[in-house]
Amino acid sequence: MPILSPDTAKFQGIVPVLIIGGGGCGLTAALSAKQAGAEVLVLERDHTALGTTAMSTGLIPGPGSRFQKAKGIDDTPEMFAADVMAKTKGATDPDMALHLSREGAPTVEWLADYCKVPLSLVDSFLYPGHSKMRMHGTPNRTGSELMGALHQAVERESIDIILEAPVSDLFADDGGHVHGARITRPDGTVEDIGCKAMILACCGFAGSREMLAQYIPEIMDATFFGHPGNKGDAIAWGRALGAAVADIHSYQGHGGLAYGQGIPILWAHIVRGGFQVNANGVRFSNEARGYSEQAVDIVAQPGHWAWSIFDQKIHDAMKEFDDYQDAIKADCIRHAETVDELCQVTGLPPAFKTTLADVAEMAAGKKKDSYGRDFTTGWTLTPPYKAVRVSGALFHTQGGLVVDKDARVLRTDRSPLPNLFAGGGAARGISGPGNSGYLAGNGLLAATALGRLAGRAAAALVA
Repeated sequence: MPILSPDTAKFQGIVPVLIIGGGGCGLTAALSAKQAGAEVLVLERDHTALGTTAMSTGLIPGPGSRFQKAKGIDDTPEMFAADVMAKTKGATDPDMALHLSREGAPTVEWLADYCKVPLSLVDSFLYPGHSKMRMHGTPNRTGSELMGALHQAVERESIDIILEAPVSDLFADDGGHVHGARITRPDGTVEDIGCKAMILACCGFAGSREMLAQYIPEIMDATFFGHPGNKGDAIAWGRALGAAVADIHSYQGHGGLAYGQGIPILWAHIVRGGFQVNANGVRFSNEARGYSEQAVDIVAQPGHWAWSIFDQKIHDAMKEFDDYQDAIKADCIRHAETVDELCQVTGLPPAFKTTLADVAEMAAGKKKDSYGRDFTTGWTLTPPYKAVRVSGALFHTQGGLVVDKDARVLRTDRSPLPNLFAGGGAARGISGPGNSGYLAGNGLLAATALGRLAGRAAAALVA
């Protein structure tokens, strides 16, 4: 049973703010709460606190940040919110989209200043759906690097993290007031920890085959590239407490996970003019829509995989990303001096030559793409060529508990639960109800901005 009566608890201690999950959202919430004067304890199920964030590129949108201004980029939260609404076709909550847009730059600058995360603006290419270059990341553009910086901040602030402490149950009264959590230690010992406020930062349900089959069956055959501990615990606890859940069918897919390697191939190769073909050597979608919706299209292809095709100049431009360096080291990238050699190294049939010629004509503006892509915005591919076989992947879910602007969990009647907060994948994001509304950075914006807001609000509640 996910919710137990407080009368049955044997609390071994009570902390002001208890955070479940030690990923990007959890550590951000902990640092925010500690900055606001509250004592904090983080519970993490793994032997290291990394979470889904460590598996990402670690990029966060911050419209209007000082990093953008230093580069002469004119951007506003309203522009980003408009991009979000356009990408979701108006299907997400406009108030929350604007709210998180407005929190993007303050969060990025807080991470840089208070948490000492070495952030800079990604100004080498524009992600699909974004009207401005507004993504901020660490030097090597990896989530693991971001998590490393957050861990250093946690150590500086003397914030305690209990590792290998999966939470099985919450304690709450009939009014929905959460009193604590039950954890199980590696030796089987059960411990009850009390709290005055709780923050759920344990992501979504991408690691639950049962919930995926129920809510997102279309992505079941994709490669799962996320944290295996994402079992939907926050949703189960929230529902048991009467919380509202929204956009349960929403998720972030990825159409560029190196086949059999688990290495993301950054979508810059598509933005700059690359394209994808299936085993028959033909294109099957508009790749430039975004990498999330491309995942399910790849899953529908023979063998559930595709080839990403680009060239040497795109290859060289991609080297700024650590993930791409990992792909090079893993020998994922195929090289060919000619089209014939490209067919040989990939095993693609002669029909591919026609596809490549068609793409060249579309890039030159001589013909239109039947899938609606504008190839004239990218580079025209020239030999030598590069190719990498990719699978459609599921990264994490985007639906979850409905929260207000302070990240307080809301009931179905939209009244707040007394002392429960949520962020990141545990909370409803701003990607709308499906896969096509995901914009690059939406996940980490919900993790860091909602984490920061939840920590601050929880600290104020227990003060």
